[in-house]
Amino acid sequence: MPGFTLAVLVKNEFGVLNRVTSMFRRRRFNIKSLSVSETESDTKSRITIASDGGGRGKNQLIDQLYKLPVVISIMEVKEEEAIISELLLLKVENHPELRSDVHAAAEAFGAKIVDYTRDSVVLQMVGSSRSIDAFIEVMQDYTVLEICRTGVISLERGSITIEKRTEIY
Repeated sequence: MPGFTLAVLVKNEFGVLNRVTSMFRRRRFNIKSLSVSETESDTKSRITIASDGGGRGKNQLIDQLYKLPVVISIMEVKEEEAIISELLLLKVENHPELRSDVHAAAEAFGAKIVDYTRDSVVLQMVGSSRSIDAFIEVMQDYTVLEICRTGVISLERGSITIEKRTEIY
């Protein structure tokens, strides 16, 4: 199913996340990934939302989001125009006979060990959702104990910022 990612710059106020995500619910879009944080100013937050769907419904959603008084700006994130990353923490059992295989897989994907005990190894990886999905698939050959992902984050390439974007949806 096609999807899209939006970066939404909002006023950093109580209840803003609920108002924005409720718009996705009302428009019947499933949120696949959600990341929220303050920006360079503590008066603004950036919400990055990856969702299923697209087309006319997506454009209507963007129009409705702009009607919220807390929304400052919206940018559709395009892979070719942005730096897009996600963070993964993955914990696997630490078996001596599989240790070198786990290390080799981590090295091949650019993951690093951030915790090592007799019983488990925690690996950290930063990359595209696609490469993280591929790494998780490879790691399924081992005993995965836990997985935690941040969701997609992004910044547009070059000097244009989400606030200075001139495109109108």
